[in-house]
Amino acid sequence: MDLKDELNDHKTFWKIMQPYRQAIKVMKMKLESIDDELKCENGYSPIHNIQSRIKSPESIIDKLQRKQYPLERQSLEKLNDIAGLRVICHYINDIQYISQLLIMHDDIILVKKMNYIDYPKDTGYRSLHLVLEVPVYLKSGKMKLLVEIQMRTIAMDFWASLEHEILYKNKDQVSQDICEELQQCASCMALTDLQMQKIYQKVHKKDG
Repeated sequence: MDLKDELNDHKTFWKIMQPYRQAIKVMKMKLESIDDELKCENGYSPIHNIQSRIKSPESIIDKLQRKQYPLERQSLEKLNDIAGLRVICHYINDIQYISQLLIMHDDIILVKKMNYIDYPKDTGYRSLHLVLEVPVYLKSGKMKLLVEIQMRTIAMDFWASLEHEILYKNKDQVSQDICEELQQCASCMALTDLQMQKIYQKVHKKDG
C-alpha cells in the first residue's frame, strides 16, 4: 500500500495522524494555559478563540505533489502544516504578545516565522504564521513534530474566511476586478484594526 492509499484508508490515516493529534493537544494546552493565566491576572485575555485542525488526506497528497516530494511516509516530515492551530486575538498588538509568551516555553523551538501582517500577501491576506517544533511523547518514545500556528485578529480572520468562501473552487475564474476589490476590503479591515486598537488604548489608559 503506497502513501496515497494509506491516507485514503480511514483507519490507516487515523493511525498515521495520531502523533500529529498529540502535537495539537500539546500546543492547545499551552495556549489555554496562557489564556487562563492572563484571565486570572488581569480579568481579561487577548485570546478570543483557539481553533485546530489536521490537514485532510486530499490536501496532504496535493501539497506533496505540488512540492514534488515522493509519495512516502518520510515526506510527511517535510510538511510544516499537517497539524495546525489558529489563534484569534482581539487586537494587533495582542498577536505579538501571545506569540512571544508561546515561544518562551523551553520545550518549543521556533523553526520559521512568516509575518504577513507587516508584509501582507498580494491578495491582501494578513496573519502571523509560526512553525514550531513540538515534542510528543508516545509509548515508542519521544518524537518532534512541526506544528503551524496562524495568529490573526478577528477582522483578519473575518476577511480570510470570506475570501476563502468566495474563491473556493473558483479561483481560476475570478476576474482581476474581484481580486482588487478583495484587496481593498483587506486594506479597509487593516485600517479598522488599527482604529479599534487605538480606541481600546484610549479607554484602557483612561481606566488606568
